[in-house]
Amino acid sequence: MTDKMFMGASTKQGMDIATKSREIIRGLIGDDVKDLNPAERDIVERIVHSTADPEYAKLVHMSSDFVDVAMASLRNNETILTDINMVKYGITQYPGEVECYIKNEEVKQIAKQEQITRAAAAIRYAAQNDFEGIVVSGNAPTAVFEAMDLYQKCEMNVKAIVGVPVGFVGAADSKEALKNSNIPNIVVEGPKGGTPIAVACVNSLIQHL
Repeated sequence: MTDKMFMGASTKQGMDIATKSREIIRGLIGDDVKDLNPAERDIVERIVHSTADPEYAKLVHMSSDFVDVAMASLRNNETILTDINMVKYGITQYPGEVECYIKNEEVKQIAKQEQITRAAAAIRYAAQNDFEGIVVSGNAPTAVFEAMDLYQKCEMNVKAIVGVPVGFVGAADSKEALKNSNIPNIVVEGPKGGTPIAVACVNSLIQHL
């Protein structure tokens, strides 16, 4: 994998910056990622780059099957379903569909009728409309809980979950539950997370297609 792929650089100056950035990151987190395979290591490096926070190298946890299952889904051009539009817009160069239903009118009605968050309602709406692919949550722990619940009930064809919601209410709990589930997953332990982490993870996978 090249530094161009790592950083999206397209000029000599950009690639020089990418190379230097990679060297710095590897110097900071080398011990934390030494046991990961190249694809897993790239995900962690991208997350650290996107946040300028090497602590993430200690907080990221991937199930052993996450990369293989997620890559298979992406190679089949299955849908990437995000919890918020900010995550959707950050995912680039994917030939398949990237969807977010948070502003969908039917989703708003489901949320109102069921007294659940719109993020959870959007997951439910996707399941009712033949979703198949990867769920990506960078914001809403309720989206993670809903996707897990529907998966366990065999009501949603979730191949893998990127579960990195941020916050002090529900985020850590949702990620701990996901980490301990049988769903292929990547999580960031504790309250940290957010859009940059979710985007870095997915774009890293896409660059390996």
